[in-house]
Amino acid sequence: MKDFRSLNVWEKGHKITVSIYKLTQSFPKEEMYGITSQIRRASTSIPTNIAEGCGRGSDADFARFLQMSFGFANETQYLLLLCFELGYIAEENYIELNISIQEIKKMLSKLIIAIRK
Repeated sequence: MKDFRSLNVWEKGHKITVSIYKLTQSFPKEEMYGITSQIRRASTSIPTNIAEGCGRGSDADFARFLQMSFGFANETQYLLLLCFELGYIAEENYIELNISIQEIKKMLSKLIIAIRK
């Protein structure tokens, strides 16, 4: 059993989730149950699945949860693009968050490969 907090990819996932929560506080109120909720859930699922996978009994289980985290990173990346194109986030915020998501995806990919070997 691993301590998820010791993983750099979990830390980056947690930080992006906090950033997205803060950023979405200024979204239009009519989006509260729409895109605001969806991007928050998707971003939260990145570190959540990493943490849950760390508590599983096998490397295969851990890799499966990392793969789910990767899927939520993709979902978050798309939702960030949508928010940017709808004018809900500024370009500099979009660029910064998109770079972070890309880093998380690379880290997850490398970790998945390492665990499956």
